[in-house]
Formats: sequence, C-alpha cells, structure tokens
Amino acid sequence: MADQRIRRALLSVSDKTGLIDFAAALKARGIELVSTGGTAAALKAAGLSVMDVSELTGFPEMMDGRVKTLHPKVHGGLLAIRGNAVHDKAASDHGILPIDLLIVNLYPFEATVAKGATYDDCVENIDVGGPAMIRGAAKNHDSVTVVVEPSDYERVLSEIAANDGATTLATRKALAAKAFARTAAYDAAISNWFARELGNNAPEWRAFGGHLGQALRYGENAHQTAALYLSADTRVGVASAKQLQGKELSYNNINDTDAAFELVSEFDPKTPAVAIIKHANPCGVAVNASLAEAYRQALACDPVSAFGGIIALNKTIDAATAEEMTKIFTEVVIAPDATDEAKAVFAAKKNLRLLLTGGLADSRAPGLNFKSVAGGFLVQSRDASNADDLDLKVVTKRAPSEQELKDLRFAFKVAKHVKSNAIVYAKNEATVGVGAGQMSRVESSRIAAWKAAEAAKALGLDKSLTIGSVVASDAFFPFADGLITAAEAGVTAVIQPGGSMRDDEVIKAADERGLAMVFTGVRHFRH
Repeated sequence: MADQRIRRALLSVSDKTGLIDFAAALKARGIELVSTGGTAAALKAAGLSVMDVSELTGFPEMMDGRVKTLHPKVHGGLLAIRGNAVHDKAASDHGILPIDLLIVNLYPFEATVAKGATYDDCVENIDVGGPAMIRGAAKNHDSVTVVVEPSDYERVLSEIAANDGATTLATRKALAAKAFARTAAYDAAISNWFARELGNNAPEWRAFGGHLGQALRYGENAHQTAALYLSADTRVGVASAKQLQGKELSYNNINDTDAAFELVSEFDPKTPAVAIIKHANPCGVAVNASLAEAYRQALACDPVSAFGGIIALNKTIDAATAEEMTKIFTEVVIAPDATDEAKAVFAAKKNLRLLLTGGLADSRAPGLNFKSVAGGFLVQSRDASNADDLDLKVVTKRAPSEQELKDLRFAFKVAKHVKSNAIVYAKNEATVGVGAGQMSRVESSRIAAWKAAEAAKALGLDKSLTIGSVVASDAFFPFADGLITAAEAGVTAVIQPGGSMRDDEVIKAADERGLAMVFTGVRHFRH
C-alpha cells in the first residue's frame, strides 16, 4: 500500500514536548484522537476533544495505569492488515476500529536510572504497553504510521499536508525502522540495569543501544562510514560536552578527545592537570600549581608530537593558559569550563574545537567497555583502578623517597592510558618520556628514553630529561632488560605490577643499580 490516509490517531507520551501543537494540527485535519492517562488530560486541558482509551476498549485503566492499552481493540486496530478479508471480518465482528497513526514515547526508564532512583521506582518506569504498541504498529507499517519521538512530528505533519491527509510508504518504513531501534535500545538499557543490580558480569544475553548524536563525515579513514551514538550512560565526557566553537568533530577527534579527558580525570581536581594526546596516546602529561605551568611541562615532554594534538584540562581554563595553548596548532581543547577571557582567546582560532563538559569523569566509577570482533563482541568492566588507591609493595632494598613515591603514582596513572606495551618516565609529576604500543617492553623503554633525550635537545638542555626520573610499566617486566634500559637512562625508582616468573631477577637488577621499586599488583594493559 503506497499512501495511507490517517483517520484515527492514538497518542500516549511521557515526553509532552510539542504534543499540544501536534495534536491540534491533527485535529484540524479531522483526525480522531484517542489517548491515555496524563496525555489525554493534557490534551483536554488544551481544549482538544479526545476519546479516552477506556472508551475505545470498554475497560477502565486499572492497576495504577499498568493495564490500559493491552487490549484487542488497541492491538487489533494497529495490527489489522487493511484490505485483508479475514482481518476485516474479525474487526467488524468485534468492533475493532483501525488506528492509522500511533504516537508513543516510552516511560523515562533511562532517565530514572540516571538520577539514582530506587529499585522499585526503576521497575515502575519499565514501559510494557508502549513497546508492545510500537512494535505492533511498526510491524504493520504498510498501513500504520508510528512516531516515537517529538522530532518527527513536523515530518508527519508535512507528509499529511502534501499527500491529502496520507503518509507515504517510504516514510512509514523509515519511522518503523526507528521504532524498532528505539525499543531495542530501551530493552538493552533495562537488561543491562538488571545485570548490574544482580551483579551478573556475564549475562546470557547482552545488548547495547544508543541514540544518534552526530552523523560523521567518515570514520577512521575516508572510505569508512561512522556516527556517534549516545547511550544511557551518564558519564561526563566528550559525548556529553558542549562544543563552543570550531569545525565539526571527526571520528578520530572524538576518539582522541575521549582518551585525553579520561586521562586527565585520573587526577585530583584540586590540583591543575593537563594531558596532551596524539592518536589516543599521551605525548605529555603534567600536574602543577597552575594550569599554564602544567601545560608548559606537558608540552616540553614531546613538543613535536603535540602539534595538531588534543589537550585536556581538569579545571576551568583561564586566559593565561589559553594564551599558552594557542601558540601551536591544536585540534581540540576539552575542559570542565573556561572563563570568558579564555573563550575570547580561543575565538581567534576559528578552527580550534573548544569543548566544555561541566565536570570531570569519575575514574573510579564502574561501567562497561565493548569492542567488536568477528562474529561477536567483547565486553569488559571499565578499568576503574586509580593509582592513589593502590597499596604499593616495596620489593627492593631501598624504599622510594616521598617525591619518588609521588612521581611513581603519577606515572602509573599515565601508564594506564598508554597503549601497551607502555613505559612512562616522569619527574616532578610531569612526563618526560613515553613509549607506547611496541611489541616488546624493552623497545618501549628505549623509545621513551630516546624521545626524552630529543625533547631535552629541543629545550637546549645538556642532559636527558630522564636523569633523576622514575619509570612506570603498565605490566610486569618479563626480563630485566627493560628495567636495565631505564636505569641506563637515569631513573631512580620503578613502579610495575609484578608477577613475572623472573621477578627475582628484575628485583636483583634494581638492587644492583640502587633503584627503589614498588609492585602494584594491578596491571593496566590497553589495546
């Protein structure tokens, strides 16, 4: 069936945005309105004539509104195939009127969970009748138009106006596809909430869903398609940030900005922290008494890689810091906030994207990460370990000094966000060399030391930045060679998870060189 004239509409919505104007426009075209509960009350209060669903079904709404639309006169009106003799006879025999347009948006389950409601409140906000009607209408899209969010009201009204009161099959198909996706995402949110409540880390079925946040020009490369979807997760970050200026974010911008903001969120917001990211790896991280100084220290670690990078800050950006950051080309700056003076500085750089989040992510909060693989996907809990919470075990003859201990915890926080195999050299709570993503740990150690030496040359120093630094490894040293490379680079202390068959050999190498070493018992692989 190509065009389907709309004579009767059923409206039942939680989100009443635009409802009155939409319903009034339908009424003006002579479309009969049927409605439920609060929706019917809102329409009547606006002076619109509405049939209560209880009049349609012959049954009152009951059980605190849990039962109102679960009735053959509703579902028959949605599911009946128009022009089918058997369906037409059944409808006639049982007094079932066709419903040509369904407008339903669901109980706000995701929002209820997000605000920390009680278990019982969350359960009460699981919609049953709504998804059943949506799926019925969407299945019968050959005859029925289904609308699941206010943003489609104008589309439907325009269709009706252009087609003498009818919608086209193409539009009904598109709306049906959206409807099924919406109920799928809704059910995914409910099932994942139940899994969390039950403490079930590996439920027999797992689903994820999201709402389109932004269609992207392309993916990681120009021949790949991509889009950003927003989930029910309320975690503060790039997906929820407000973009104040600059070009549209790309897939790579979003991925790198997420990495930067997650890293900088590791640090106590009382202390200014800055992270500079390139291709999802940190090329400079520092904490200091001021954001401007933290930025200068972070930049000094690898000024070459920082060009065209992403900068994340954990505090409100001031004008002085903005002035420093705009001295080189930067793709994205993300922070909780920025002063008006800082915004004015950034405004002079039209292509720079400025994102403000309103807060920091909680590095200790539970959550899920997932990644596609051929034939399925991997799901794991977020790495919510923070170095400040770890009970460090001294395994060498010499224990680290107070400053070394501070630098060790700092370096291990950074190593958590470096692609494995990860090696991080740090001094005075600033990175001085980062080795990422190598196939052997000793190569990461060598690369980090080499980059530190190159950075020292760029700064006009006569010795490497690694002299007197500490080193962090995201996983244990399988052999002593990686540690020895770090010792030769001038480190004085080491932090690593421990757990190698050759721990004794590594500890001995540290003792022979007068190094202090601590084990964390926690590994931070990142692939």
